[in-house]
Amino acid sequence: QVQLLESGGGSVQAGGSLKLSCAVSGYDYIYYCMGWFRQAPGNKREGVATIDSDGNTNYTASVKGRFTISQDNANNTLYLQMNSLKAEDTAMYYCAAGEYCPESEMNYWGKGTLVTISS
Repeated sequence: QVQLLESGGGSVQAGGSLKLSCAVSGYDYIYYCMGWFRQAPGNKREGVATIDSDGNTNYTASVKGRFTISQDNANNTLYLQMNSLKAEDTAMYYCAAGEYCPESEMNYWGKGTLVTISS
């Protein structure tokens, strides 16, 4: 059974940093894509960053240069380092895993961790 468990969310002031973690268990595919998605109140869920089994990364334009996605394969953990946070980064953040990177191809999802940025 595949399980994804996010942690690391919280409340910080604009300009601050947070590091999200996603502990992954039961996902044993050789080829995969994992990513972070977010949903702000009243908004659709959007992709933030993805990383595939080859280490290729992709970021949405609004977070490029501020966020970094990484993975620790030895510990089956996905990370999202978020710097220079802005009020518009406030959202519930979800990690997801699938065979391919588009959101529609993500088969497994965590329950989310809340990030709140105060200006």
